[in-house]
Amino acid sequence: MEKADIGLVGLGVMGQSLALNLAGEGYSVAVYNRRTEVVDEFVNGRAKGKGIIGAYSWQDLANALKPPRRVLLMVKAGAPVDSVIGELLSVLSSGDVIMDGGNSRFQDTMRRRDLVHSKGLFYLGVGISGGEEGALKGPSIMPGGDRAAWDATRDPLLAIAAKAPDGEPCCTYLGPGGVGHFVKTVHNGIEYGDMQLISEAYFLMGELLGMEAQAIGEVFAAWNTGELESYLVEITADILSRVDDMTGQPLVDVILDEAEQKGTGKWTAQEAMDLGIPAPTIAEAVFARAISGLKEERVRAAKLLVGPRVEFTGDKQALLEDIRQALYLSKICSYAQGFAILRQASLDYEWNLDLGQVALIWRAGCIIRAGFLGEIANAFHRNPHLDNLLVDPYFAEALQKGHQSWRRVVAEATTMGIPVPGFGSALFYYDGYRRERLPANLLQAQRDYFGAHTYRRTDRPGSFHTQWSK
Repeated sequence: MEKADIGLVGLGVMGQSLALNLAGEGYSVAVYNRRTEVVDEFVNGRAKGKGIIGAYSWQDLANALKPPRRVLLMVKAGAPVDSVIGELLSVLSSGDVIMDGGNSRFQDTMRRRDLVHSKGLFYLGVGISGGEEGALKGPSIMPGGDRAAWDATRDPLLAIAAKAPDGEPCCTYLGPGGVGHFVKTVHNGIEYGDMQLISEAYFLMGELLGMEAQAIGEVFAAWNTGELESYLVEITADILSRVDDMTGQPLVDVILDEAEQKGTGKWTAQEAMDLGIPAPTIAEAVFARAISGLKEERVRAAKLLVGPRVEFTGDKQALLEDIRQALYLSKICSYAQGFAILRQASLDYEWNLDLGQVALIWRAGCIIRAGFLGEIANAFHRNPHLDNLLVDPYFAEALQKGHQSWRRVVAEATTMGIPVPGFGSALFYYDGYRRERLPANLLQAQRDYFGAHTYRRTDRPGSFHTQWSK
């Protein structure tokens, strides 16, 4: 029997789409799923006649592959990945490669890499973004781990990756250890922030300007032709234009305002805290989903807690432009926070991560693809040691031009009692970062008062302690 070029474990939506993508690029694929009926349904359905072979045991899968055998895992993060690796180690051989394409935590990837390497095999943590359509037509791919594993798998990964407008694949080797999955985690954290900010812009247009979903969708469609051009703005315009078949209302209006989450945004916020990097917009996006989940509590609270009357009487067109500016500048801050996390992690873990290259592989295929990622790449190519995107001349100029609009939006929303945690946290992040002096001197004095933690002075070196109580 002719052997396959690559193996794939896990035939969920993403797994099936990636298998078809690989087959479409000329690679033969052996597929395995814990439920054998799923294998039968796939190879005799969507995959029929496309060079995709069904495997019905771990040994079948190993026997079906050309050496060195390359196996891509598309299974649920956590214990299932460890279970599959254990099964594969019993049938694979020295020099074979295991790739985890799920949303694994980078610490787990580092641990698994050490285990697999101890058995003489190679391991690659592969972040993949793009959803079902991206997996089928070309996702953004973020591989990290053994260099030998990348050398053995680069051709198929580059082949199936999305292609940027300049034709470059949105995939490159990022470095050792768990860097691939770390970059994917931060991608998802930025995604959380981006989605929250877009939702706040939608909410403000509805609450302050009294606009219907269709009209708001038309605004987003127009914004998508300018500096806000991005996949998430594009799909927002599409969502808002959709009418519910059952009620005739805009579909978005009959969707319950209770957002779910799988945890990657939370991981990003946790990693930011562990690294000591401020990422308030990403964290607030996680908390916003959490408070949306308190739907029954919010319904009860709405009957008891008071707020101001929402009645905007100003220039509506001027406010609409202010919202556009606030969205753009808040998005800059959300991305800046994500790249600051990547920068610090690269230093702490000695990954030598090329941040400009990260921006380039996010230009197509992934959920946060946006026109200004090219400018982010340019910023890090101009200065690979850039402290923060906010101080790059391109973004500093945008912030200088638009910050008054941003402030008006946050002030108006606050006055009217409309929650905008994304816009507000991004603005306060900007203001905190640009201030030479903050009130942390009092915080440190308080710490010294109750805990003798000492403090540093502005006029001489060293650590000092004051006996505060008499």
